[in-house]
Amino acid sequence: MVIVSAAAVTGGIGVVCGVLLAVAAKLFAVEVDQKVIEVRNALPGANCGGCGFAGCDALANAIAAGKAPVNGCPVANKQAHEKIASIMGVTADESEKKVAHVMCQGCDTVAKQKYEYNGVPDCKAAAAVMGGNKSCDKGCLGFGNCKVVCAFDAIEIVDGLAVIDKDKCTSCGKCIEECPKAVIEFVPYKNNVIVGCHNKDFGKAVKDVCSVGCIGCKICEKNCAFDAIHVTDNLAKVDYDKCTHCMVCVEKCPTKAIQGDLLSRKKANIIEEGCIGCTICAKNCPVSAIEGELKKTHKVDPEKCIGCGVCATKCPKKTIEMK
Repeated sequence: MVIVSAAAVTGGIGVVCGVLLAVAAKLFAVEVDQKVIEVRNALPGANCGGCGFAGCDALANAIAAGKAPVNGCPVANKQAHEKIASIMGVTADESEKKVAHVMCQGCDTVAKQKYEYNGVPDCKAAAAVMGGNKSCDKGCLGFGNCKVVCAFDAIEIVDGLAVIDKDKCTSCGKCIEECPKAVIEFVPYKNNVIVGCHNKDFGKAVKDVCSVGCIGCKICEKNCAFDAIHVTDNLAKVDYDKCTHCMVCVEKCPTKAIQGDLLSRKKANIIEEGCIGCTICAKNCPVSAIEGELKKTHKVDPEKCIGCGVCATKCPKKTIEMK
């Protein structure tokens, strides 16, 4: 009888506790927004923090609450962005992707060495010894701390310099946080003109430590027809909103501190059948590379054309192609 009584009491307590827990669950239940769940499921789950939030869960909550854009995940592809936009009932506007870039070209071949470093192969450790082994104390040390923290295999060390594959970069920003020299910055993915230098010292001081550093000569600034590059604190900076990728600055830079693939430079070409001779292209060309009389077919002088694309943008008949 004692055992039966004990079992009955225990069972009764269990029933009472179960009822109390069920009531508590109803009273204190936290409603979960179904959109949060759906958005979270659409995200890739990298939890890299590249979006600026703690992880995918935090981003999903922010998107559902309207505090983050539907294309806020730099790792997700276009299809994922469109799916999230559909969940939220909006359109996935394509914002230009930004990627990390090492603002330095001071590889071991061109950068002078201050001393021979035989310590731990670590950028922070090397930077603690007289600012690093390279004579330029503003440049990349090349020991690969950024490569170690990159979860996407987007960074390689080539000749003592970190090189980032922009097609693999997810803009997570881990490399930027890790670099003790703060030499890594975000740049627009599509931009092909980049000042590959981080040194703000005067020209002679830069020349003494690196042959491909920016010397602040302002030749790029003087030759830019679009006011897209300016020298501030002895260092040239590109205004990506104004840059047309004409690469005149790349061509004119005496130290080749400005990076750009001149072989990929495009030239304007007028499709003669469609040209109405309105002269709009000629009037807007900043280098007078287009000739032609009113109401007659115009032609582009390839020797003068800098490939800025202004004429193609302005042509009302869209008969100018860049190739």
